[in-house]
Amino acid sequence: MREPSDSLIGTSDGELPPIPGKRYFTIGEVSELCGVKPHVLRYWEQEFPQLKPVKRRGNRRYYQRHDVLMVRQIRNLLYEQGFTIGGARQQLSGEGAKQDLSQTHQILRQMRLELEEILHVLRR
Repeated sequence: MREPSDSLIGTSDGELPPIPGKRYFTIGEVSELCGVKPHVLRYWEQEFPQLKPVKRRGNRRYYQRHDVLMVRQIRNLLYEQGFTIGGARQQLSGEGAKQDLSQTHQILRQMRLELEEILHVLRR
């Protein structure tokens, strides 16, 4: 059950979808989960040292959950809060980045959704 107050990062058509309980995500999946085109994700990898997807066969990128959360945080800083690339990079590398409220809210929201899914499975 989602409430409007749970929305952290909106898109033109509403909230971003919840992150599925998978270990790895392709660049296409991350693009859909974060509302950002794949070429933008590749560019952000060059600009933000915190964003380091695993590269495997044929240089294919595989993002982990923390990478997806980082992409959402970068997206929020750039698109919602109006930071420049340099400003967003500085914000993420600063000491306050670990205490960033938006990332904390994202993690809590995601945990809540996962716990609700577990509860739904247990009630079957």
